[in-house]
Amino acid sequence: MHMIKMMREWFNQYFSNPQVITLWLILIGAFLVIILLGGMLQPLFVALIIAYLLDGIVTFLTRLRVPRLLAVLATFMLFLFCLILLVIGIFPLMSKQIGQLLQDLPTYIANAQKQLLLLPERYPEYVSEAQIRQLFDVIRTELTRMGQNLLMFTVASLRNMISLIIYLVLVPFLVLFFLKDKELIIQWIIRLLPKNLELSEEVWRETNQQVAKFVRGKMLEILIVWIVTFITFLLLDLNYAMLLSFFVGVSVLVPYIGATVMTIPVALVAFFQWGIGPEFMYAMIAYGLIQVIDGNILVPVLLSEVVNLHPVAIIVAVLVFGGLWGIWGLFLAIPLATLFHSVMKAWLKIHLHNPKDETDIKQP
Repeated sequence: MHMIKMMREWFNQYFSNPQVITLWLILIGAFLVIILLGGMLQPLFVALIIAYLLDGIVTFLTRLRVPRLLAVLATFMLFLFCLILLVIGIFPLMSKQIGQLLQDLPTYIANAQKQLLLLPERYPEYVSEAQIRQLFDVIRTELTRMGQNLLMFTVASLRNMISLIIYLVLVPFLVLFFLKDKELIIQWIIRLLPKNLELSEEVWRETNQQVAKFVRGKMLEILIVWIVTFITFLLLDLNYAMLLSFFVGVSVLVPYIGATVMTIPVALVAFFQWGIGPEFMYAMIAYGLIQVIDGNILVPVLLSEVVNLHPVAIIVAVLVFGGLWGIWGLFLAIPLATLFHSVMKAWLKIHLHNPKDETDIKQP
């Protein structure tokens, strides 16, 4: 009974305000829809995220006194141009480089084994030939598993192609409708919600402001890092420049970890191509400089006004949402962590400024 009384007092203390209950119900309902229907509604969510990104361009053009419909059409045409460039130019090149990498892997492994087998002769007290051969047995096992996964992907290629066609047709239409009818959609959603939404509106305004800055800043950061890395690797004549630069760009989605993880494939490709020599050192120095410029110049300039979350909170968000939703979870981890931060701040502010609580505190 005492435990039940404590739980009741805690609930009355923190959930006595109807707006708090409304806010949590909206958030829980949204998460349930995403978790339960995420697979079926994935094109809708993808289009919604893209429209959210493009809405910044529309807003910028309307501030320049461009009519909204014209601004929407111009932004949508820019989106279509980038989509066609990706589908026709960039993705086929990346696919070709993936095939070339898989074809070259046996040669790379043989050369690496030959180089590493020289280590026992030079440093017999640190490493033995048996250890080197055991290491390459593990590598071959992992490559066999990767090949089997690739074969399974190839068998399902027809289904993947159908899904890709659906995305290429459906998502652009949804993006256009989201941009053109933004106000109508928002008003329709508001009519379905309860009337007293001051707390929810406050959380939405703060979260939207922070998330918009983060998402658009992060997308621009990815694009800049991708282009700069591609040009750098191309000038150095590093193999698979487009493929590596793409993953280097995407790696900025995971702060503190992505750049460290991507060091391994960049170093391996450079080592397999040139061995330990001047070219290898130039490639690693160039990659290190790109990461330094990204962390010390790009991030402060593009994301200086974004809410400052603790690194532990960011890593936890990346692990949780990345585990739930894969690459989209990695992209949305910090925005969702920002949403949680805004909700907790608004919730605690209402609790601290609750007149009932203040009266209770003043009583002897």
